[in-house]
Amino acid sequence: MTYAIIETGGKQMKVEAGRFYDIELLNAEPDEKVTINAVLLVNHEGTVSIGQPLVEGATVEGTIMRHFRGRKVLVYKMKPKKKTRKKRGHRQEITRFLINSINLNGEVLAYEEAPTSAEGPVIDADFVEETADESSEES
Repeated sequence: MTYAIIETGGKQMKVEAGRFYDIELLNAEPDEKVTINAVLLVNHEGTVSIGQPLVEGATVEGTIMRHFRGRKVLVYKMKPKKKTRKKRGHRQEITRFLINSINLNGEVLAYEEAPTSAEGPVIDADFVEETADESSEES
């Protein structure tokens, strides 16, 4: 199993190729490719490369899927017996980021082909025929 630990948005996270992660807002458009150079650790089939603080030549490439806002967090401050109350809300801007590949010194360690949004979801034709036959038999 190949994974990397990256730093983005002031946070560190473990990432694997072919998976998507919700990270702090990145300044890029959806379906745009982004390269993250702040790689702290790379593990490839038991071989570990640890950075001091970053791994030289290691990059993580990915595609931005979409931007959205996180759940609302309410902050309520009250001073008892003073009739002082403050209620505030906050919604964090989030980017959904799909990891395409993990690279080390120009060599691709893990790669996953990114699905394009134009293709839409992948549907198994045999499954559709089986469910259609079952529904016609029930009628």
